[in-house]
Amino acid sequence: GMEAHAGPTPMALRRDALQVATHLMQEVVASALRHGPHGRGTVGMVQVHPNSRNVIPGQVKFSIDLRNSTDALVDQQVAEVRALAARLSTETGMAIGIEQVSSYAAQPFDAGCVQAVQGAAEQLGLSHMPVVSGAGHDAIYAGQLAPAGMIFIPCKDGISHNEIEDAKPAHITAGCNVLLHAMLERAGVVAA
Repeated sequence: GMEAHAGPTPMALRRDALQVATHLMQEVVASALRHGPHGRGTVGMVQVHPNSRNVIPGQVKFSIDLRNSTDALVDQQVAEVRALAARLSTETGMAIGIEQVSSYAAQPFDAGCVQAVQGAAEQLGLSHMPVVSGAGHDAIYAGQLAPAGMIFIPCKDGISHNEIEDAKPAHITAGCNVLLHAMLERAGVVAA
C-alpha cells in the first residue's frame, strides 16, 4: 500500500494495505469453513505499519495458520488463500507476498494404539469417539519414531491448551484408566 494522511486523502485515491489485508484474513477463515469439519484457519498476529491512528496503513504483516486432517486438504486451503492474494494484488496493484515459515505433515496415529484406546474405553464402559487433533503434540513427533496415539478427555466448554482449561476429576480419572488399560493391552498383559 501507500501511507498517506487520513484527513486529506480521498477514499478513491487510497492504497490502504490494511483494507486489502482484511479481505485475505477473512479468506483464511472462510477456506477453513469450506474444508470442514476439521479445517482450521487462524490469523493470530497482525503488524500494521506505521500503526498510527491518522495514517493510512502502507504495510501489513500477519500470520496465517492453516490446519486440517490431511495434507491434501491443507494444500487446498493454501491454494485458495494464494489465489485470492494473487487476485487482490492484480485488482489493487499492491504487492502481496506470502512466505511459508513452517509446514508440518499430518501425522496419523498408529491403528493398534487407537484400537487399544477404544477397546479400553469399551472395557471400562466409557463413551468414546475418534477425534482429530489440530494441535501440535509431542505424540506427533513420537509417532514418527514409534507407534503412538492420544487420549482426550472432556474439558469445560471444550477449551484446551489455555489457562482456563478445566477438567473434572472424574474425567481425568477415566482418561488415566483408559491409558492404563490401553498400555496393558499393548504390552500383552491382561488387565484385571
